[in-house]
Amino acid sequence: MSKQGGSFKETLQNIFAASVILIAFVVSELLFESLMGNPVNFEGGNHDGQALEGNFLGIIYRGGFIVPILMTCVLTLIIFIFERIITLSRAKGKGKINLFVRNLRQLLAEDKIEEAMEACDKQKGSLANVMRAGLSRYRDLQQDKELEKDQKILSIQKSFEEATALELPMLSKNMVIFSTLASISVLIGLIGTVLGMIRAFAALAQSGAPDALALSQGISEALVNTAFGITGSTLSILAFNYFSSSIDAYTFKIDEAGFSLTQSFAASLKGK
Repeated sequence: MSKQGGSFKETLQNIFAASVILIAFVVSELLFESLMGNPVNFEGGNHDGQALEGNFLGIIYRGGFIVPILMTCVLTLIIFIFERIITLSRAKGKGKINLFVRNLRQLLAEDKIEEAMEACDKQKGSLANVMRAGLSRYRDLQQDKELEKDQKILSIQKSFEEATALELPMLSKNMVIFSTLASISVLIGLIGTVLGMIRAFAALAQSGAPDALALSQGISEALVNTAFGITGSTLSILAFNYFSSSIDAYTFKIDEAGFSLTQSFAASLKGK
């Protein structure tokens, strides 16, 4: 049953990611055609002409059909940055984590297991979920008279590992989007750059005087795509590194709190 639930949840996540990319592409295409391709941005009121001097919207439009694809990458990146911020803020739960852990340790020292579990229910974060699973097992093992001390310690460690394994996928979800965008943004931008340079050299290769308009359009296409590709790749790398470090730090706190609870349980066994 749990496998089916996990598979269904993964399917929903894939549908969400695909929907985000599709919506981002539609929005990017509309912005490209209606805003950047607006005739007022070009000389003579014709978007096939030269962009007005200093008009960046018209200059971007001159980047060609690759630009909406690169805009899709950047817009997708922005959407998933907000998704990660919201998800990780929910994972951290209510209140300060350090204060929650300190309060939990104090309750454990006083052997107030039920109060500690209630505190986990109120905190509602991933750390609280892991702690609650461990506390539930902690309470059961206190009443178990058959298992040896080492077996009890291993059992509570295993409960922490299992609970942590259930929380980690949510924390690291969609991180592959950032690494993928970091790679493909610069590659797509490079394709646009090459196409633009081909157009520029084609204008230079014409017999007699080269077509100045075609030459400028080719160079604009090359530079605009290069700029978009590098920007998308840079932002994706920064986002990936930031969220990766945040997830690692939070996972470390979960492991630290689990170790603390295990030590508290081991200490309580020594006194018996």
